[in-house]
Amino acid sequence: MIPVAEFKHFSEQQPAFKLLKPWWDVLAEYLTVAMLMIGVFGCTLQVTQDKIICLPSHELWENLSETPCQQLLLQGVPEQMGGLHEVSGLKNNLDLQQYSFINQLCYEKALHWYPKYFPYLVVIHTLIFMVCTSFWFKFPGTSSKIEHFTSILGKCFDSPWTTRALSEVSGENRKGHTTRQATTTVAAEAGTGKAGEGEKEVLIEPEKVVTEPPAVTLLDKKEGEQAKALFEKVKKFRIHVEEGDILYTMYIRQTVLKVCKFFAILVYNLIYVEKISFVVACTVETSRFTGYASFCCNHTKAYLFSKLAFCYISFVCVYGITCLYTLYWLFHRPLKEYSFHSVREETGMNDIPDVKNDFAFMLHLIDQYDPLYSKRFAVFLSEVSESRLKQLNLNHEWTPEKLRQKLQRNAKGRLELALCMLPGLPDTVFELREVEALRLEAICDTTFPPSLSQLVHLQELSLLHSPARLPFSLQIFLRDRLKVIRIKCEELREVPLWVFGLRGLEELHLEGLFPPELAQVATLESLRELKQLKVLSLRSNAGKVPASVTDVASHLQRLSLHNDGSRLLALNSLKKLTVLRELELVACGLERIPHAIFSLGALQELDLKDNHLRSIEEILSFQHCRKLVTLRLWHNQIAYVPEHVRKLRVLEQLYLSHNKLEALPPQLGMCSGLHLLDVTHNGLHSLPPELGLLQNLQHLALSYNALEALPDELFFCCKLRTLLLGHNHLSQLSPLVGTLRALSHLELKGNSLEALPEELGNCRGLKKVGLLVEDTLYEGLPAEVREKMEEE
Repeated sequence: MIPVAEFKHFSEQQPAFKLLKPWWDVLAEYLTVAMLMIGVFGCTLQVTQDKIICLPSHELWENLSETPCQQLLLQGVPEQMGGLHEVSGLKNNLDLQQYSFINQLCYEKALHWYPKYFPYLVVIHTLIFMVCTSFWFKFPGTSSKIEHFTSILGKCFDSPWTTRALSEVSGENRKGHTTRQATTTVAAEAGTGKAGEGEKEVLIEPEKVVTEPPAVTLLDKKEGEQAKALFEKVKKFRIHVEEGDILYTMYIRQTVLKVCKFFAILVYNLIYVEKISFVVACTVETSRFTGYASFCCNHTKAYLFSKLAFCYISFVCVYGITCLYTLYWLFHRPLKEYSFHSVREETGMNDIPDVKNDFAFMLHLIDQYDPLYSKRFAVFLSEVSESRLKQLNLNHEWTPEKLRQKLQRNAKGRLELALCMLPGLPDTVFELREVEALRLEAICDTTFPPSLSQLVHLQELSLLHSPARLPFSLQIFLRDRLKVIRIKCEELREVPLWVFGLRGLEELHLEGLFPPELAQVATLESLRELKQLKVLSLRSNAGKVPASVTDVASHLQRLSLHNDGSRLLALNSLKKLTVLRELELVACGLERIPHAIFSLGALQELDLKDNHLRSIEEILSFQHCRKLVTLRLWHNQIAYVPEHVRKLRVLEQLYLSHNKLEALPPQLGMCSGLHLLDVTHNGLHSLPPELGLLQNLQHLALSYNALEALPDELFFCCKLRTLLLGHNHLSQLSPLVGTLRALSHLELKGNSLEALPEELGNCRGLKKVGLLVEDTLYEGLPAEVREKMEEE
């Protein structure tokens, strides 16, 4: 037995296929059902009641000048007998069995095959029509596409997102239409009215028309995820189906087959329908058994079969007309292209694409069933609709409460909201009015909505691989409000143009590559509008300093150029930065200190990190930079420091880490203003005693060198607070370390020390957390020293 579940599955699938059956196919189905009923009814009569009744002729066959029943056939058989008349006949002397034998024999021999098998032919032909009609639904090459399409179509039609999207669009259209109508009415009234002399002109505001918002049920998270999955299915299905036209070809073949079948059936039925006769002449050689050889018979169901044949031929003709119309429709209309022009005009979704091939053909068939299906299906072809759905899902996931949990203070003390790798920008972000800094990372295709104007405290914006579009009204809003902006992209040509119009901007940080054809000229948009710009940071592969930097030369205070190893040439334009205080030239491939730097009289900090500097003989020219207090020459290949470093009397911080130094010049002790000296990660074997002259030195970093001993004069630097000696070759630490009363951070790990001097207890600012040393050495200190260090 067939399970009930199979019947349920069949009943659920069959109605879906009706979506792809236009009205002529539906009419053809009804016609085939009617023809099948004719065939079944005829078969029932054929099996149960169909028979032939014969009477013998009184003449012998040899003496007959006419065939049996000839006179009767010429006269015809009246359909209605007038009445009963007493007639006399011939006695045939045949018993009942002989009559039955003759009836059966004449039925088989004399009756034409057409009236005999007419009902069965009708059933067979009708079944062939049915198979031809539904063959393309079951063909392996088309059934999968059709089932997939009908499944997606049904889900799209019933999806709550479809109703919401169409309702929102219709609501916007109604609102826009009402507003335009009100504006037009007011303008007409204002044009026809005459103002009196001396009266002031008054602008008449259009009457506010309150329109009810569309009654749309809000989507829950599950429905939103289902709609999102539908968008992905539609995209994949479109790519797969638009590649071929097997459905269109199969439908044409099916229709041509039905037309050929129609003509064949119609022709032979018209030829043989006259063979259905009420009176049948029968001549059989049975004289030895019955004494007669000729009989006159009547076919009892001939009259009914002739009427059924007439009805059948009529239905076949109508069926053939539908097939011919189908061929006309197939070849007269461009069914391999489908345009959503009317849907775009009606819904306002102007980005709905036109489709081709089998996709277009199925949509044409659906329009014959109900155009509403294609309209609702088109919602899932629109990128605008998809973006709206993404936005709705984002708003469901990122509630204002969840976003407030991500608020943190950044390095500049601003309340920052950082969002990373989201499919879009939630609208709920703009409900956090307290946000001062917004950081967006790896968020593609961001368009700031008008609600951005709610962030009245916004001062900092970071767009890291997050291209963003900004309407003109919001550009005006941010023009004087935004102070800091950071842009990171693949190429600097992707930097939005609206960035260069933010005249209130104080810091601009750009990261990206110049295209190969522009790397040498380093073109950048004009910075003339940035009248208040103080900090400019550019990380790229520029071959020269961008010419637009000179647009802000009169007020730029900090310039950072990070070139990622690409060589930077033509630095003469730096001379124009007369008020520049901080300059960073990082990874710019420099082999010498650029002479243009020595013209910067206001320069206070210089960073030449990660270049190819081997010699710094030009360091003498830094005496012209009378305000220079910080010099970073780290991560280079410097082998020695020249003696005239002594000229840098005002220098406070000197970074020489990660170089190839093996010794320091004694003249370094004459840099009396030095507060910080960093020479870590070098090859120093000893230190000059003259370092003891640095009475203002507070931070000394000597880690990762090859020092075997420290000069006693080093401990004359009484202001020393940080002393880093880790990872050297020290075997002992001088007890003079106790004279460093201000010492609070001492690193000794990675040396060959056998013990620590108990004079460390005299360093009043040194605590256990500030002493980095092996545990065994620490435990070797006297208990009172350790207790003193462990005191709060």
